[in-house]
Amino acid sequence: MRSSPSTPNRRRNGRLRLLVALAGEDHPKVCTGRRLLRWGRVERTGLAEATRGGAVVLDPHARSPLSGADRAAAARGGILVVDCSWNRLAERGGLPHDDREETTRGIRRRLPFLIATNPQHYGRLAELNTAEALGAAVYLLDDVERAGRLLEGFRGGPEFLHVNRTRLERYRACAGPDEVTAAERALFGG
Repeated sequence: MRSSPSTPNRRRNGRLRLLVALAGEDHPKVCTGRRLLRWGRVERTGLAEATRGGAVVLDPHARSPLSGADRAAAARGGILVVDCSWNRLAERGGLPHDDREETTRGIRRRLPFLIATNPQHYGRLAELNTAEALGAAVYLLDDVERAGRLLEGFRGGPEFLHVNRTRLERYRACAGPDEVTAAERALFGG
């Protein structure tokens, strides 16, 4: 039985729901969000539907980084990534344009600083594709094995976990966003 759109997203079989809202800005053959959908690793959703359910929305413009403090919210509402150019994310029409991190439209969190290994942005700080972003989020929320499975089949996917293992482990050990921010400073200076 399917839940109605007004029913909050819930874990299925004890696993976090991973949600993708497609903006259609990428060529379908190279879009990592579409590939995750085709392979059955994520669910497609509309931005409004997912944020009504209280999803943790991965937003690179959010002030607070994803941390262990977000596990309960992710378990209730899932993790949402908008598959679009991240520099146009606020234009997508569903994320709040103000500085509020938690709203009735979801909980905005940025990923902690990580190094991309996808072919388009290899070696760049925080320029992750959709698969890398979801893999990192799942890893940080304690499902390391699933993170590896999410990244299988992508060029640079398994390498992402290898290159970022020390950072991911350090961030995963943090209880809250302030600790993650301190870990970022220690790892990257500043």
